[in-house]
Amino acid sequence: MNAIIYTTNTGSTEHYAKLLAQKTGLPVYSLAEAKKRVFAGAEVIYLGWIMAGSVKGYAEAAKRYRVRAVCGVGMGQTGTQTDSVRKKSGISVDIPLFTLQGNFDVKKLHGVYRPMMEIMVKTAGKALAEKTDRTPEEDDMLDMMLHGGERVKEENLGAVLDWYSAQR
Repeated sequence: MNAIIYTTNTGSTEHYAKLLAQKTGLPVYSLAEAKKRVFAGAEVIYLGWIMAGSVKGYAEAAKRYRVRAVCGVGMGQTGTQTDSVRKKSGISVDIPLFTLQGNFDVKKLHGVYRPMMEIMVKTAGKALAEKTDRTPEEDDMLDMMLHGGERVKEENLGAVLDWYSAQR
């Protein structure tokens, strides 16, 4: 394994990438930095933020590098939504996919993503708030939408670190 490469919007994915680098000893680069510093064809772990069910930057990273594992960082709880994210992102079944819950603060979003998420929070948040039989995961999602939340935690990387250890 040569490097950890990431794409971030609000910083959660970068935070996870740097935590993973500390634990593995691998160098870590943003996708933009990696283009200058990591040779094409290098074996990498790719981390990207999840937008509309798809891991941002994955397709670009996969064209340039041998992506050995993918971590998608989003609002959903760690370890959830892997089938839908895999399908929407076009991640082949032979590449491990880990989903990690990130932080959420609509004010930190950049560009078109802020108004898009403001609308999503209003519509999906309203539907969730009106739902009478919410699951604990839905309660957590509603809490994040309404109040924001800090969810980046080192322990969320457990499955990724287990996989990495098994590769060595």
